Amino acid sequence: MIYAVLLAAGSGSRMKTSSIPKQFLEIRGEPILRLAVDKFLCCPKIQKIVVVAPSIWMSHTKDLLSNPRYKNIDVCQGGQTRQESLYNAVKYIDDTYQASDADIVVSHDVARPFISLRVIEENIKALEKYDAADTVIPATDTIVVSEDNVVISSIPDRKKMYQGQTPQSFRLKSYLKIYAKLDRSYLENVTDAARILSENGQTVGLVQGDVFNIKITTEYDFHIASFLLGELHD
Repeated sequence: MIYAVLLAAGSGSRMKTSSIPKQFLEIRGEPILRLAVDKFLCCPKIQKIVVVAPSIWMSHTKDLLSNPRYKNIDVCQGGQTRQESLYNAVKYIDDTYQASDADIVVSHDVARPFISLRVIEENIKALEKYDAADTVIPATDTIVVSEDNVVISSIPDRKKMYQGQTPQSFRLKSYLKIYAKLDRSYLENVTDAARILSENGQTVGLVQGDVFNIKITTEYDFHIASFLLGELHD
């Protein structure tokens, strides 16, 4: 089976003007959470969707997904970090649906509600060739590396640099086997499934992302998202 894990367990602390997590904010009358969920409902290859929610917002998340069109969506509790939330969801799927070695997870940040069907489907297709997939776009700015945060250590060739987005996709059982071997100090310093997989023997293929696949993190991002949604609907 192909599962979508939609990560909505963050606190949205960088959205200073909001008292609720950003995934529950409305853009033109629709919660960001539902905007993202609807994109995955449109993909016929996705057979099950699991939304990961903060523990204190579980009831609210379920209420937002109470419409009959969301009847086959599961909601599970997130963790303290993004990586822990993803693990909780993958473990939930494995325990609930007795996953097989062939099962695939397409993981996505709900804070990226403008994900396209093309990108979702290309993530799935990439796993025909690679162990996992990461959605990226070419870096448009020069990347500067500083080891001490004071002076420049190196400036990598921009042609080889990419900016990471989501989805990130992988085989469920492989992810769980790798995760079980990792120590806490490593996990505390990595937020990215693609990094975990690539640093532990998995070949991670690149999927071409989309400049419109923005992540809503700050008030500025929220205003850009409102404008984009208005342009798409007008």
